[in-house]
Amino acid sequence: MKTYFRLLSFARPIERFAIPYVIFTLLGVIFNTLNLALLAPLMGVLFTSKGGGAAEIVEKPDSFLNIPGYLNYFAQQANLSYGPYGALQIVCGIIVLSVLLGNVFRYFSGRIMENLRIHTLLNLRKTVFNNVMNLHVGYFSNQRKGDIIAKIASDVGVVQFSVTGTLQVVFKEPLQLLAYVFMLFAISFKLTIFAIMVIPISAFVISKIVKRLKEQASQAQHMFGLMISYLDEALSGIKIIKSFNATEAIKTKFDSENVRYSDLGRKMARRQQLGGPVSEFLGVAMVSSIVLYGGSLILDNKSDLSVSQFIAYIALFSQVMRPAKALTDSFSTIHAGIAAGERVLALIDEKPEITDSPNAVAITSFNEAIRLENLSFTYSERTVLKSINLTIPKGKTIALVGPSGGGKSTLMDLIPRFIEAEKGKVTIDNVDVKDITMESLWSLIGVVNQESMLFNDSIFNNIAFGMPNATQEQVENAARIANAHDFILQTDEGYESNIGDRGMKLSGGQKQRICIARAVLKNPPIMLLDEATSALDTESEKLVQEALNNLMKNRTSLVIAHRLSTIQNADLIVVLEDGQIIETGNHMQLMASHGLYKKLIDMQQFTEV
Repeated sequence: MKTYFRLLSFARPIERFAIPYVIFTLLGVIFNTLNLALLAPLMGVLFTSKGGGAAEIVEKPDSFLNIPGYLNYFAQQANLSYGPYGALQIVCGIIVLSVLLGNVFRYFSGRIMENLRIHTLLNLRKTVFNNVMNLHVGYFSNQRKGDIIAKIASDVGVVQFSVTGTLQVVFKEPLQLLAYVFMLFAISFKLTIFAIMVIPISAFVISKIVKRLKEQASQAQHMFGLMISYLDEALSGIKIIKSFNATEAIKTKFDSENVRYSDLGRKMARRQQLGGPVSEFLGVAMVSSIVLYGGSLILDNKSDLSVSQFIAYIALFSQVMRPAKALTDSFSTIHAGIAAGERVLALIDEKPEITDSPNAVAITSFNEAIRLENLSFTYSERTVLKSINLTIPKGKTIALVGPSGGGKSTLMDLIPRFIEAEKGKVTIDNVDVKDITMESLWSLIGVVNQESMLFNDSIFNNIAFGMPNATQEQVENAARIANAHDFILQTDEGYESNIGDRGMKLSGGQKQRICIARAVLKNPPIMLLDEATSALDTESEKLVQEALNNLMKNRTSLVIAHRLSTIQNADLIVVLEDGQIIETGNHMQLMASHGLYKKLIDMQQFTEV
């Protein structure tokens, strides 16, 4: 129940919906119950009409709670005043009016509950997505993207229907059940006591049916997340899949998970669908028992019930199973909702490991240098960086080179605090980055990665990403600096052309130049370039390298280079191997030292030849 009430907290301010819902539901229940209670006076009028037998004198009840007595009394008064046909018209008119009002109030209560459902969904999905966006970058390295997507999309959808739908049932149906039971007691206390003794049998049988639904629902949501992960991987890597003739293997992998998910779905459906028929059968069996018992009392003259009252009683009791069945179905649904809710809440409760310190300050400029002091970093028990000391002066270009796995990207990620070092510190102008607010830190840094990350939007919006107030002139100037303006104009709609999912409509060089234009427009004083030209052909590399040179002018740049020819003009080249700095100097100095740098240069020149 703790999970249920926590999920319900996303409906706040719930009183805006709850108060009118309670009023309309209460009125709907009253008129819905009245519809059936009016059957007794209706039958009484028919049975005492011409040829139907002598009318019994009905005294006005002493207690206001004796609603059936009042209805019979007023029906008799109408019969005396207007005759049997007139009384029949009045009773039928009241039944029609009662049904109309009951349905009107049911409609308004349903509308309010639908608004509550949508409001809850809005708040829940917003909270989940906001928390995911606030998580540190390292979190996503250890999680399946498809599982996160499934939680935000599918699980939240399950929660909204099961939790808010159950809320509607849990309030309305017990109220309706109590109203029916009250009327049953008012008609015949003795018969109702017998009926209540039979009801727990139905409840016991149903509880056995739905016992395992929560566990199965949790498994189903987990399997759905795996399917989404496989789907995402298949769509993202479609070229690789086809080029390696792995289409059938991927189909088999997805189909296997799909079969498992479907089998579990069938098991859940069997249990859920069993609840309704069992409830209906038990309901009919109970009504038959009441008819048999009550009928025997009337036939043996052991009951004060009239035939008309007994008919009304049976009609009322037959309706008792409807709210009881709705409650049973809701218990089946709530298990799936709670299981999905627990997965969603686990994502909401996930806290970023990297946050602003309580005394963090905002910085607006970069004036001196970035310093890495005794930095060490370990990932999965493997030491990636060992006691790194490095100074990056303002306005200088520092290049990081070395074999793969040497720690270059890790070192770069420590500067914007995408990850956190176990030992040592990173300072900007002698201020530890842990004491700087992350938003102000990121505002000073521009990033261009090897993988061009673009969005399914127009070229203009991709360049102006993060700069919503950028003008057309500013965007075009950034594109010119990035050598992108000419090819942009050649597209169908120029700067308003949509580039497709992840920029699929553009070539690798074009995508990279759009990313560079985005960094140019941001105009940060610090640039982090992670192998920005490694995946390009020679012609594209030349254009992108020229754009990068324009980007790095008058900026402090840290560059990871795969093609060493692109960083020969760097102010300082740092050679990393096995997480340690083994060489530093400019190109000429490192070539003269005949160390690892010269070896890498010679190997690359030999490969290119």
